[in-house]
Amino acid sequence: MSPHRSAPRAGGGVPRVLVVYKKSSYEIYVRERHHARVLQLLEDGDPSVDTLLHAHERHREAMDVARKALQGLGAKAVFRYRSGPVTVDDFDLIVTLGGDGTLLWASHRVGPDCPIVAINTAPEHSVGHFCAAPAADIGDVLAEALAGRMQATRLARLAVSVDGEIVSTRVLNDMLFAHVCPASTTRLQLRLGELDAVYKSSGLWVSTAAGSTAAIRSSGGEVMPIGSRRLQFVVREPYRDPGRTDRMVTRGFIKPEQALEVVSRIRAGRLYLDGPHTGMVIDIGSRLLIRLSEEPLTLLGFRGQDA
Repeated sequence: MSPHRSAPRAGGGVPRVLVVYKKSSYEIYVRERHHARVLQLLEDGDPSVDTLLHAHERHREAMDVARKALQGLGAKAVFRYRSGPVTVDDFDLIVTLGGDGTLLWASHRVGPDCPIVAINTAPEHSVGHFCAAPAADIGDVLAEALAGRMQATRLARLAVSVDGEIVSTRVLNDMLFAHVCPASTTRLQLRLGELDAVYKSSGLWVSTAAGSTAAIRSSGGEVMPIGSRRLQFVVREPYRDPGRTDRMVTRGFIKPEQALEVVSRIRAGRLYLDGPHTGMVIDIGSRLLIRLSEEPLTLLGFRGQDA
């Protein structure tokens, strides 16, 4: 970790800030889509939707506080919904309002040189592992970030290519390769150093240090020091053929200079990057290469695993 220094500011010294925000489930399903099932459950007081309105109100309050705080700090702020078209060029700071999902979405659009700070707008209802602070501290967080006084952590990201074409160099958390149907077997081949093996399983996780507290940990992986530049892989729920006696390597680490090769042996594979929203079809025989990216993310105020 190192102190963040303010970037050169465009527009005659006025800091330019891009705020990427989420929409609450209540706003999407009730106010925009008028989802009949959700409306009925709300009317009935069903416990499956009992947090929707409260989370929405907390999120909207946080949005209002952020607008006022940025205005008071003299920043030129542009607000963009996270699923809309977003360009991050010419901004001094990126702010995300939501939870980890919003930070992950924005991180795919941010290069290594622009700092980003995440604020959890509804901490009672949302995970905020990457967030610098909850909504109650928005004013202080934004002031510290714009003044260049927040700790900056350079988080390693992973790069993925499919059949020789780069898919992403900005995967912050993890990637999952699996069959499109969760009940089907994922057949794949792994190549890494001396490892060259074929597996039947429910899929393959590969994570960065930043993502090692998430799904890969639940699948038997290890939490890594946040400053580590190694990647980690876990074959989840591996099947051992009857009579097989050799040692079956189902998890391990990828050194910074190495690349993990994955060969698909299924026709209906899917590759997911940082969650379910960024996915692509992987056919039988396709080859994935996963390696350390040359584009780390500069995250401000990170308070997760120790370095």
